[in-house]
Amino acid sequence: MEFFRKNKKVILRTFGILMLVVGFVVNFWTMPKEGLTQSEIAVANVARMEASVAGKSSSSKKKSKSNKSPFLQEYKNVQKKQMQYFSILVMIFGVGSLGYSFIKRD
Repeated sequence: MEFFRKNKKVILRTFGILMLVVGFVVNFWTMPKEGLTQSEIAVANVARMEASVAGKSSSSKKKSKSNKSPFLQEYKNVQKKQMQYFSILVMIFGVGSLGYSFIKRD
């Protein structure tokens, strides 16, 4: 307990910075990509051309079932929301502990 009292400012500032870093990492890790790079567009075009050639050469066409069930899609949406709320909460704790460490005490 004496160690905490003696180094309270350092511990709170370290905790605040760590929480901010974790919050930003989680936030940017879970954010969707806004655009595609040129190499991703080229790979998609090549895959589309290969699929077109393979579709013309095969005599029987098979329908592929959708792998996305409504339950799985809803689960992924809920998980995404939880990660967003978690990152916001972590950033609030980080800012709060940093702010509290800079308050002057009498």
